[in-house]
Amino acid sequence: MHKKISSGSPWEDIVGYSRAVRVGNIIEVAGTTAMDGDVLIGKGDIYKQTVFVIKKMEAALIEAGASLNDVVRTRMFVTDISQWEAVGKAHGEFFKSIKPVATMVEVSRLINDDLLIEIEMTAIIEI
Repeated sequence: MHKKISSGSPWEDIVGYSRAVRVGNIIEVAGTTAMDGDVLIGKGDIYKQTVFVIKKMEAALIEAGASLNDVVRTRMFVTDISQWEAVGKAHGEFFKSIKPVATMVEVSRLINDDLLIEIEMTAIIEI
């Protein structure tokens, strides 16, 4: 099985990427930010952005035939590592019992200066 999941963003065709790709029982979800179309969700609030991003990624996982329970890795790219506790709080609300491996690193900036976090996920469906 090779299934591509689209978010409908025009950037997918311009840049050449998919929101998520499922190959067999593995699902990779692309770096995802708090943009809802052209609207930024949670401007200035990394906690709100993180919650929105995880929910957005969860929808892609569901479309690919998985759930957050299948996530084995998250990668979080933040523009201000001093806000790690707010990011960790939001991440923990979704993954407290799932406990995927997780990475959080500070980056100098994201594609839009108002974006505070970008997240990637890997999920593996048991077969």
